[in-house]
Amino acid sequence: MAYKYNMDIVAINAENANGAQPTTRERREEIEKSTLSQLAVLASASRGRAVTEPECELRTCFQRDADRLTHSKSFRRLIHKTQVFLNPEGDHYRTRLTHTLEVSRIARTISRALGLNEDLTEAIAIGHDLGHTPFGHAGERALNEIMSGAGGFRHNEQSLRVVDRLEKNGRGLNLSYETRDGILKHTGREMPETLEGRVVRLSDRAAYLNHDLDDALRAGILTPDDVPPEIVCAFGDSVTQRVNTIVRDIIEESARAGDIAMSAELRFAFESFYSFMFERLYMNVRAKSEETKVFGILNGIFGYYADNPEKLPEDYKAVAETDGLMRAVSDYVSGMTDSYAISEHERLFIPGAWKLR
Repeated sequence: MAYKYNMDIVAINAENANGAQPTTRERREEIEKSTLSQLAVLASASRGRAVTEPECELRTCFQRDADRLTHSKSFRRLIHKTQVFLNPEGDHYRTRLTHTLEVSRIARTISRALGLNEDLTEAIAIGHDLGHTPFGHAGERALNEIMSGAGGFRHNEQSLRVVDRLEKNGRGLNLSYETRDGILKHTGREMPETLEGRVVRLSDRAAYLNHDLDDALRAGILTPDDVPPEIVCAFGDSVTQRVNTIVRDIIEESARAGDIAMSAELRFAFESFYSFMFERLYMNVRAKSEETKVFGILNGIFGYYADNPEKLPEDYKAVAETDGLMRAVSDYVSGMTDSYAISEHERLFIPGAWKLR
């Protein structure tokens, strides 16, 4: 992977093509041309937005994407959405928000080392899980089953729907093409078109395997002795060692391959790591003991609003008119936090106490 670097970057006081002083954004775009890899996506070469907007004087298009995502309602709700453990007792277990931040940091480290566009990488990472349901992947499986006759539900597709259709009262965030592509393809069969998107895709997997193991050890569901010695040998015996091993390998292998990749040796160990986590944690009876209740909660809420569409919030009534009632209810339910879904289910189906004078 070619990584060109020129210390003689843009002169701050250089004039632009019109003879005027360049804006902060224009200077940044010129710096990208001088410092980023030839394989990076330049902000000045973006394929643009669905709706054309005037450029910002201060920020590149990808910086604006990252800011819009960070300030979105969907991003703020991630703090109250489960990562793996449902309603865990303790303050140090990961949520969707902390997972997103960890993915962002890992991905930015890789992108910087490879001379890729960190702003695009960050924007994709911030937005990649905005479409996740309450109750983690248990909620996603439940909603996919509920929506089986209406197109199903996949969180990566919902993440794109959130930024395109649902945010800002139905106007969407009007993100750049490359950011939207990375969000949609961070999982699934299709690979992102950009190397920045591929960095996020691999960083997502690296992040959740490592922090899920850390959470499982903290919860006592797994002990250090449960971790196979070949995994410890390949990655190390701490979060820091494991992440450093993976990040270093991705950087070195990607630089050789000209694409985002792991070495064959670590990729084999990584698949063993995933198999171990799937068997011992993701399908663990104790860790998943509450998941049987998730379908009941989400199915109950979904059925209520499908039968009573007039009770939907106004934004989702508008969605129902254009995209159909089932999809509108799915949008509403998937956007709920864990705590809100529980309280909504109680409000709808649990008899309240009589208020005596």
